[in-house]
Amino acid sequence: MSSAITNKRPAPDKVIADIADYADRYVVKSPLALETARLALIDSLGCGFEALAYPGCTSLLGPLVPGTIVPNGSRVPGTSYVLDPERATFNIGTLIRWLDYNDAFYGATVIHPSDTFCGVLAVADWLSRTRVAQGRRPLTVRDVLEAAVKTYEIMGGLAILNGFTAVGLDHTILGKIATAAVVTKMLGGSREEIINAVSNAWVDGHALAAFRRKPNTGPRKSWAAGDAASRGVRLALMAVKGEMGYPAALTAKTWGFYNVLFKGRPFRFQRPLGTYVMENVLFKIAYPTAFHGQSAVEAAIALHPQVSDRLDDIKRIDVRCHNSSMVILDKNGPLHNFADRDHCMQYMIAIGMIFGKLSAGDYEDHVAADPRIDRLRAKMKLSEHAPYERDYHHPARRTNSNSIQVYFRDGSSTPLSEVIYPLGHRRRREEGVPLLMEKFDRNVSRVFAAKQKAQIMAACLDQQRLEAMTVNAFIDLLVP
Repeated sequence: MSSAITNKRPAPDKVIADIADYADRYVVKSPLALETARLALIDSLGCGFEALAYPGCTSLLGPLVPGTIVPNGSRVPGTSYVLDPERATFNIGTLIRWLDYNDAFYGATVIHPSDTFCGVLAVADWLSRTRVAQGRRPLTVRDVLEAAVKTYEIMGGLAILNGFTAVGLDHTILGKIATAAVVTKMLGGSREEIINAVSNAWVDGHALAAFRRKPNTGPRKSWAAGDAASRGVRLALMAVKGEMGYPAALTAKTWGFYNVLFKGRPFRFQRPLGTYVMENVLFKIAYPTAFHGQSAVEAAIALHPQVSDRLDDIKRIDVRCHNSSMVILDKNGPLHNFADRDHCMQYMIAIGMIFGKLSAGDYEDHVAADPRIDRLRAKMKLSEHAPYERDYHHPARRTNSNSIQVYFRDGSSTPLSEVIYPLGHRRRREEGVPLLMEKFDRNVSRVFAAKQKAQIMAACLDQQRLEAMTVNAFIDLLVP
């Protein structure tokens, strides 16, 4: 005789409770985390401004139903759209992520934690405008930065030791979890309501990573984060209206997340949730490509003067990298679209070696038609280098190494071009921040006239001033 499983409702799973406690109670005090959050915010916005030049992106923006009017709605920076916070989250997330130029963080799962700014900004703007209409105080940008520190930490805390991509799930699931937790708190939700939102996020339908990997790579990878975060916002809005949660969403036998989607393994954590992820986030400063390729592009561009006039003399190109680069970016054969190319290590290296640069426009069809690119790609061999793989996962080093050496038909070769820490790494902050500001300045100039640009730059470059601004006033600055 089989024994029936009890229907007694258990206490919330520890992981869900820990996330809720962190979202509900943790006080962000780290000056480094808050300053980095400001850099991450303005960099994310700048990435969105650049994306406005791409019709594939702008065709996805706006309300689902044309003409929809939302009182006190969320503004979409760089556009005239005023939307409900769920739809605004999708819009802002699509802009930030479109060019694969926003920040990154990695562990067993590679993530882009700034994907969560879309939900935080959309909800903060809507709440602020609603509060002003009611005669109440709006949120400040400091509230946005603190919320972002928490969404980054939840995403990264889950990503460091847990391989979501390894079981076929897209990493944007973590943006949904983090957004649901932190947005529920922003909406005034209780600890119990945060638990309800997060548990619903875990039992929700999740995107497969198929659209991000060969042979299916396509532009969905540029709007998947906004899609996931908007779902997190929806679940948060439902939770504060009283929607119940599912306390054993992770651990329930047979039906829980661990058994259904994670091969029965519970999540592991390297450290308690705090401010580590924001403090160690990796900016994409110079090159719009998957973060694992940043150091490879840097190494390739360093070789440009030595190889650009000898391309036909090249016999082979040896590329050493770590395992994630092999899994994510090692791609032979035809490349079918923009998204396919910006996730191909061989393509980005070829561009760097031929042209001595890499920009978003270099993934377009007219550039990819250059026959020299595929000829160089065919000469490249990627191999995993054990020291790179070891130090990639080391919690204190967190390297992201690539090296390239070119061999010519006459038996000569270039020196090894090696980059251990790419430009956006925390260890290169002093070198990188001025260039990050140049990137932001350039992207603001794409959308705004000189007077408005000056106002935006004056606000964004001053930590204290920006933190004190109301969210609605800040977003108003970002509307052309």
